Amino acid sequence: MSNWQRVDDETAMLAFGASLARQFPSGGLITLHGDLGAGKTTLVRGLLRELGHTGNVKSPTYTLVEPYYLAGRDIYHFDLYRLGEPEELEYMGIRDYLRPDALCLVEWPEKAAGYLPKADLRIHIRHCGAARDILLE
Repeated sequence: MSNWQRVDDETAMLAFGASLARQFPSGGLITLHGDLGAGKTTLVRGLLRELGHTGNVKSPTYTLVEPYYLAGRDIYHFDLYRLGEPEELEYMGIRDYLRPDALCLVEWPEKAAGYLPKADLRIHIRHCGAARDILLE
C-alpha cells in the first residue's frame, strides 16, 4: 500500500496492530517510524494482545528490547530511541534476535543505521490532530 490511512483513536490503533499480528504468522522485521507520542507502542500493544499477551506493554526505552513468547514464537519489541551509537547493537547481540523465526518490532530504527536488515514492513505514523495517519511500505 502506498496511501496514508486514517486511524481515529487509540482503539483503532490497537485494532490496526491486531490486524498486523494476523499478517505475520511467523517471523519478520517490522520497523515503526514516527515522532514521540505518534502511537508506535500502542500499535505494538494491539499486536501483542492479539497474540495473547495480557500484561502491560510499555516501550523498552531503557532496556532497548522486551522479549515475549506468544503463540509459540519469539517476539522482540525494540525501542532504540536512547541508543547512543548503532555499534551498541553488536554488544547486545542484535543478530541473535534477528532470526527468521522471530518477529522483531523496532521503534526508532533510524538509530540503528547499517545494523538492521531491510524491513519486511515499514510503518510510518504521523500526528493528524487527535487522529493518526499511517503509511505502510
